Amino acid sequence: MSYLESAYFPAPPTRPSVPRAGAAAAAPTDERGTTMAILKTYARLWVDDLDRALPLLTELVGAAPDLRFGFGGVELAAVGDFLVIAGPAEQRARYADASATVVVSDLDEVVTRLAAHGGRVTVPVAASETGRFLYAEHAGGAQVEYVEWVPELVRRILG
Repeated sequence: MSYLESAYFPAPPTRPSVPRAGAAAAAPTDERGTTMAILKTYARLWVDDLDRALPLLTELVGAAPDLRFGFGGVELAAVGDFLVIAGPAEQRARYADASATVVVSDLDEVVTRLAAHGGRVTVPVAASETGRFLYAEHAGGAQVEYVEWVPELVRRILG
């Protein structure tokens, strides 16, 4: 790497590895010994037409959608690490503040940790076809949707 490249692309800081959630991975614990794990994170893709968007994504990912359902005037499909949200722009706008969808093992613990770190719930816990969800704003301003899947979905998608 040249000097110029190193000035613009410095090496990332090293940090200890944290095992991913799964059968052999231990969930991180806090000072109270409470466990909570991030099981999956989705990048959100906003589209007008789900049926037109899915063929390319299924080819890129190499798999069919894990999920496909309607909710609140939009259609959603989960393909690999993408959550595709389709529908009229005015319907999609209701969900556009969140930059990611994060699937967690314990939604109640997310609420506790948000409060402990100066964050807040912006849309209270509600039920959906996949389990429970909420929208939150972190202390730094990030907007995130957190979801706790039903156990059957965790087993089917994550193994």
